[in-house]
Amino acid sequence: MIEVLSYYSKLSAEVYDLDKPIGHSFGDVEFYLERIKSCKGPILEPATGTGRMLIPLLEQGLNVEGFDSSRDMLDICRENCRKRGLNPNIFIANMESFSRETRYEAIILPAGSFLLLHKRSDSIKALQNFFDHLSNGGRLIVDIFLQTDLSIGSVSTKSWKCDNGDIITLESKIVEIDYINQYSVTYGRYEKWREGKLLKTELEYFPLRWYGVEEFRLILEKIGFKNIIISSDYKFGQYPTKPDQIITFEATAVK
Repeated sequence: MIEVLSYYSKLSAEVYDLDKPIGHSFGDVEFYLERIKSCKGPILEPATGTGRMLIPLLEQGLNVEGFDSSRDMLDICRENCRKRGLNPNIFIANMESFSRETRYEAIILPAGSFLLLHKRSDSIKALQNFFDHLSNGGRLIVDIFLQTDLSIGSVSTKSWKCDNGDIITLESKIVEIDYINQYSVTYGRYEKWREGKLLKTELEYFPLRWYGVEEFRLILEKIGFKNIIISSDYKFGQYPTKPDQIITFEATAVK
């Protein structure tokens, strides 16, 4: 069975859960927990995926909700929560258009998930939407990173072994780089194998945006965020000095 140009469908969601299991940290789980541990009100994680960050925060007693645009990712997230006796409010939505009555004390987007909005107009709408959904004094904490190794046609391959012995392989190929609009597009071919027989193939369309550091600060300021603090590699307040660092923005919604 082939799904043409899907986006975080069944195989890619399964791979995400294998590759980035619950609690797996790039340094971000500890960093985000430290930044929001004083929150008494609700917290929102857009693009919550399979629960890598959501579940450790819930287990620390924080009031965290999450959403994702991928039903397959959320199906795995719900099962991961069920196994741990957790029942958080998680729902299908898009960053640029979700609408809730709740006003959140913090909205968090670790690991560059915000960059999945590759169209500038959508990303601006999403940031405005985050601002609107924050309480007065609420904080947006979001990771971005630069794309430093871009080459049309470059191919990478990876594989994962499932608990039942099945093998999932992924071949990724960069097919488009738009330097003016600042995004790349990668096609990924997932294949699931069992005892040498191909069970399923999934073709994925994977766009990814990038921002300059000061560009992103200016966008946040224009939307109305204040007290913007920039960190790198999860060292709070340490301005980035290398292009391959994870860059975190913390910004306060003053209304």
